[in-house]
Formats: sequence, structure tokens, C-alpha cells
Amino acid sequence: MITVLRVKNVAIIEEVELTFGEGLNILTGETGTGKSILIEAINFLLGNRASKDFIRNGAETASVEGIISIEDEDGFNALKNLGLNLTDDSDNFYDTENASNFNAQPVELLITRSLNTQGRSTCRINGRNVTVGMLKEVAAFLVDIHGQHQHHSLLDANKHIILLDRFCGTELQTLKTELADLIADYREVSRQLKELQGVPGQREAQMEIWQFQADEISKAKLKLGEEEELEQKRNRLSATEKLAKHSNEALYLLYGGTFDVSSATDQIGKALQHVTDLARFDESKRPLVARINELSIQLTDIIEDLSNYQKSLDSDPHVLEQLESRLDLIYRLKKKYKGNVEDILAHFDKISEQLAKYTNIEDEIIQLTAKRREKMQIVAAKCNEMTAIRRKQSEIIQARIVESLQDLGMKDVQFAISIEKQAAFTANGNDKLEFMISPNVGETLKPLSQIASGGEMSRIMLALKEVMADVDKIGTLIFDEIDTGVSGRTAQKVAEKLTKIAKSHQILCITHLPQIAAMADKHFVISKAVNRHEDREVTLTSVRELPVHGTIQELARLIGGAQITAATIKAAEEMHEMGILLKDSKD
Repeated sequence: MITVLRVKNVAIIEEVELTFGEGLNILTGETGTGKSILIEAINFLLGNRASKDFIRNGAETASVEGIISIEDEDGFNALKNLGLNLTDDSDNFYDTENASNFNAQPVELLITRSLNTQGRSTCRINGRNVTVGMLKEVAAFLVDIHGQHQHHSLLDANKHIILLDRFCGTELQTLKTELADLIADYREVSRQLKELQGVPGQREAQMEIWQFQADEISKAKLKLGEEEELEQKRNRLSATEKLAKHSNEALYLLYGGTFDVSSATDQIGKALQHVTDLARFDESKRPLVARINELSIQLTDIIEDLSNYQKSLDSDPHVLEQLESRLDLIYRLKKKYKGNVEDILAHFDKISEQLAKYTNIEDEIIQLTAKRREKMQIVAAKCNEMTAIRRKQSEIIQARIVESLQDLGMKDVQFAISIEKQAAFTANGNDKLEFMISPNVGETLKPLSQIASGGEMSRIMLALKEVMADVDKIGTLIFDEIDTGVSGRTAQKVAEKLTKIAKSHQILCITHLPQIAAMADKHFVISKAVNRHEDREVTLTSVRELPVHGTIQELARLIGGAQITAATIKAAEEMHEMGILLKDSKD
């Protein structure tokens, strides 16, 4: 609800402040006094664009400020999603990031917007700078403006299903909650299935790669420590020539010998003979015989070992080649798999596990596919339940709207709610819903957005608002000259319907009809006058709230025009009293 509106330096308004009340707030005045300027100011406050002509001549900046109460949970959540702070009358701030529950208590927003002559616009909500987009997002839950050239919220087909669902009550809301859980389950199963299936053909390609790697590593028969052992063997075999030379020289010195040079074996043999002869004459040297004899035996063993070693060096000329080939394989695998032998074996274990897992994956895919199909069927069944409720309630709404429009003089009108099934599912089910209308005989039903007549559009909006009043959560409705093209009994019906809607919504209505003005809970008159301002004459608009006697005078003007007579005053008094009686009867 708009409680206070301040407009400064807008068009021919220098500065006005209005305090609106609950119920029906009526604004009247002569043509050209600036009534529509107030609507433009509210539009600007709520995020609409404005040109530099919007600024009063001679001023640098135009500004509009409004104190608006937000009473709907959807609007509260919109502010929360934008991260805006809410404040109550005590200036206590609610942290919208942590506030989760709407307590149904009105929260006042201070919205300000200004435009300077350089075209720069600033927007604030509760003192915080916001973008125009953020402002519009919040405003969509606060005020709905209906006029011959306004973009009505009810023309947005995306909102039709929201309004109908509110009308459907708790039964549908329960189904929506259940559907949200079912869709979450369906999406989780779909996610698991997609993860298993992967990109088409990618899983098979990956399995082929893993299988090739597993075969390659398995065939290599790698062992921990093998590489170090092979390198040692290779180093030894690569020095075979030197090893053979040294072993030959050693054998030659120990066992070989020549005619000129005796070997160690020969020398020890001769020494043994001499010591044996010595022991015959000196018994104390007999132990030397045993020790030299033992040395001869050890030398024989050494010669045998060297001889065998020498033979082994020449036993297989291809051993070095085989060792080099094996080491080359190990080096190549290490480079390919970017790690050592231990890393390669760990990779082998990992891909073997994956291959084992994917061996039976087709069975799991079949099971998940069946499970997803089952979830889809349950979701579809729940959506069908929702559709049935919507169709049932739409018949009630259609009849009520047609009846309301006929009361407003559209005798041949047809109204229908189109409900079509879609393939995709959302939290609202799979219904595509749109309001359809045919104002005149012979015209086919068309979407509400295609209605061209401003007068018809205003009455259609009024009828929709009347029927949807209890479920339409937008707190303030503004009707700009909704009475265009109506008179007599239809005018009285418009007045009665506005009064009915005003029981649950705040209404600001610009009108020229006394029947509507007579129903006002608050009545404002808009006028303009030429004033002297800084050595020049300027035309300025003023707005004032009327007391009872002022309302009667204004009603008399609306009834009789410029010439107010005793008869028009009497008629105005009777109309004012009748308005009070009608409002009381509606209560």
C-alpha cells in the first residue's frame, strides 16, 4: 500500500505530498490539471523510463519518493533474493540473508528516484542504491497500474497460471509441494543415468583405452625392484671385455705360467717340496707343511671360481641385448604413464577396477532407465491431477468473469482460460495457461494481450481484479480513467466493483464520473493555477484532500459541469449519501 507520495519538480508540479489511505482513493480535477502526471510520477518511481521533459522547466532535478508497505510473502521474498534490507517503524533492520520466514507483518519501504537534466537517474530502496532492474522486480509485487496506455500485469501470460493456482487453493498447493519432491527425485535418477552413460560413444572409447593399457601393462609383467637389478646386470655385462682380460691375467698368474715364468701354483708346489724336505730334518717345521698344503687347496678353489667366471662371460652373447631390450620397455612405460614402476602398477590396479565396474554397467543402465521411466510416469500422473483441478476451477472463474463483464456493459463478451499440455515439466506442472477473450459477437477468442480498445481493456482488468481480488496479492491498484466510454448504469456498476475490490486492496482511481467519486474513502482534487515565480509566471499543479463539504462541491461539478446550481448540489448530496449507504451495505 502506498501511504505517502512526494513529487517534486515533475512537469508542472513544483512540490506535492499526498497521504493515501486504505480502500478507495479518488482523484478528480478538470482536464489538463495534471492528474495523469501523478500517474507518470508513480510509474517513474516504480522503474519506468522518463525523458528530460519529465523535469519541471527551470529545475535541475525531478524526484519522486514513496513510502510503500509490503504485505505479501512473494514481495518479501523478492526483496530477500535481491539482498535488500527491510526496516520496520523502529528502524530495526532485518538481515534478509538470514531471514527465512515471512511473519505476515507489513514492512515499510522508502523508495526514492530522481532524474537530472544530464539524464542521470538514481534509485534507492531504504537508502540503498539499486538498479532500475532491481527496482522493477520489487515494484511488480507492490503496485499494478491500469490505464488506457499502461502495460498491465495481467497481460503477462506467465502470471496467469500463478493467479489461477492461487484461486485453486490449498489442494493444488499440496500437489505442487509433492510434485517438487518428485521432480527432484526424477532429476537425481537422470543425473545418475547420465553419469553412467556419459557422452554417446565416449564410454566405449574410454573402455577401449583402459583395456589396451591393462593388456600392455599386464604383458610387461613389471616387478618392483626389477629395474635396479637389471641396471646392475647391464653395467656388469657392458664391461665384459675388461672383466675377461683381468680374469685371464689372474688365471695366468695363478695357474698358467710359461717356460720362462712359473705360475703361483707351480711356485707353491716347489715351496711345498722344499718345506717337506726341511721338515725331515727339523720336526718343528712340520706345521708349515700343513699350512702350505692348505694354501695350495685354497688356490685351487680360487682358480676354479675364476675359471667358471671366465666361462660365464662368454656363455651367452645375447644376454646384454636382452637386458637392454627389457630396460627399454620399462623406460618407455614410465614415460608413457608419467611415473615410476610403482605408479604404473597402481594405475593398472585402478583401470582394472574401472573395467570390472563397467563390465556390468549395461545392467545398471537398464535398471536406472526403468526407474527414470517410472518416476516420469508418477510426475505425469501428479501433473494430470493438477490439470484436473485447474480445469475445474477455471470453469468457475470463466463464468464469474463473463458475469462481471456483462455487468460492465460488455453483453456479448466471451472469456476462457486456455490450458494446454507441454512436454516439459516445471514446479507448476506441465500446463501452459493463458487468459483468452472475445469482446464482441463474431470475434474469435484471442489472448488478452491482443485486445486493442483501451476502454474495453480497463473494464476487462476491473472484472479480472474483482474475481481475483482474494488471490491477487498486489496491494495497490491504480486505475487511470477507467470510466472512459462508460456512463449511466455501467458507471454505477464500475463504482460498485471498485468498492468491492477496495475491501481487500488499496485503490487509487482517477475518474470523471460522479458515481465513482461518490464511493471514495479519500477524495483528492487536482487543480492548476498560474503563479508568479522569480519574475515570471508559471503554471503549477496542486493537490489537496477534500473534506466532506468539499467532496460534495466536487461531485456537483462532476454532475453539472462548470455551472453549479442548487439542484446539482442537492444531487451531489444525495449521491454522496447513497455512496455511504452502498459502502456500508458492502461491508
